Amino acid sequence: MTPSPEGLVQKLLSLPVFRSEWVLWLLLGLSLLSVAVMVERWIFYRRRKIDFDSLREEFTKHLDKGDFEAAAKLLAKTDSLETNVVLAGLRGYAKGPESVEDLLTGAMSREKSFYERRLPILATLASNSPYIGLFGTVLGIVRAFKDLSKDIASASSGVMAGIAEALVATAIGLLVAIPAVVAYNVFKGMVKDAVTNTESLSRILLAELKAAGGDKGA
Repeated sequence: MTPSPEGLVQKLLSLPVFRSEWVLWLLLGLSLLSVAVMVERWIFYRRRKIDFDSLREEFTKHLDKGDFEAAAKLLAKTDSLETNVVLAGLRGYAKGPESVEDLLTGAMSREKSFYERRLPILATLASNSPYIGLFGTVLGIVRAFKDLSKDIASASSGVMAGIAEALVATAIGLLVAIPAVVAYNVFKGMVKDAVTNTESLSRILLAELKAAGGDKGA
């Protein structure tokens, strides 16, 4: 005998998945993940922050003197996107500007990927946490109205409390999403600044190599 739609609905509502508590625990876990990624990325960028203006000035001085070895030693002192990319190109300066440009492009892709690591996690949390919270709210409201249908006279106050609790899921979802959005935008801005700085140093190196015909020695 085929079960009636009402019976099927009741069976589905009795399943643990239709309780909103697990959504709250999931959001709590996602919030901890988000904070962990934020802290890790902040430490990562903090350690690789450089005084770009000072670096560019010293780097240009060494290139103007034709001292490629000193320029390489200057870049090797710092572990950052800017220095690692330009150093990869500088080490191949004897091959000529065109080869150096290819080396710079390859190093840029590698270092940029390293800098953007884990940022997709923040982007995913920022875009999906509100929907997870909304899903928890819907489950809570469904549960509350199920309880209301059993005894309208005595369950109304309990239902209102249940709905209020269900709305907490949406609030927590937003609480997870908003910091993730802010952190993602801030970190992407840091990566963009580092890429811009790298392109500036790369242009200085390529201009020097082209002016010298790629024949200067270290």
